[in-house]
Amino acid sequence: MGKQLLHLVMGGRVTDPQGLEFQDLSDIDIVGVFPDYASAEEAWRSYAQRTVDDAEMKYVIVHLHRLLEPELPGD
Repeated sequence: MGKQLLHLVMGGRVTDPQGLEFQDLSDIDIVGVFPDYASAEEAWRSYAQRTVDDAEMKYVIVHLHRLLEPELPGD
């Protein structure tokens, strides 16, 4: 197994469909933390597909490993 690169998948209702400002931070849906991008992307796709018809709902992948170890080269 390669180096663990943590990713967070989360989503919620945004104020602008083209932006990333969430309307209510207390209502954020935390899907989970994943050990690699591939598994995070799979979860993201699943949740994003469920809300594809709701322009105000957005799910994102956050590269936690970049926040935890910013001095490492990009993945």
